[in-house]
Amino acid sequence: MERATVGGMDQRVSLVTLVVTDLAATRRFYVDGLGWEPLLEAPGEVLMVQVGQHLVLSLWDEAHAVEEIGPVVRGGTAPLTLAHSVGAPAAVDAVLEDARRAGAASVRDGVRREWGGYSGYFTDPDGFLWEVAHAPGPLGELVVP
Repeated sequence: MERATVGGMDQRVSLVTLVVTDLAATRRFYVDGLGWEPLLEAPGEVLMVQVGQHLVLSLWDEAHAVEEIGPVVRGGTAPLTLAHSVGAPAAVDAVLEDARRAGAASVRDGVRREWGGYSGYFTDPDGFLWEVAHAPGPLGELVVP
């Protein structure tokens, strides 16, 4: 059911942008390593990958990003995680192994979680933290295609 809006903002996210220090290394990780297909690519500037029906992940070269958004702060763990949900615990382990082979900066193996699911983490070349998770029940059914 589509919500009609009169003024205001629809409840959705269309684009997630990660500002990266080395776009070529980022491309090697996501495209060559994980096998993701570019949707749009401007070499040295930006790489976009469709990651959902109406969702794009934009990997933006830092020098170009700073021109538009201003200074970028780095250091420590960013106060956000990205998540990739899968249909079974074995799929969590398989994706984490793919990330390891692709050169993930670090990989934390999957474990059973107190919330009833199973998840692990990897970081991409810029330290962005990805959770790979199997969430049983309604949430898992909602987010796994």
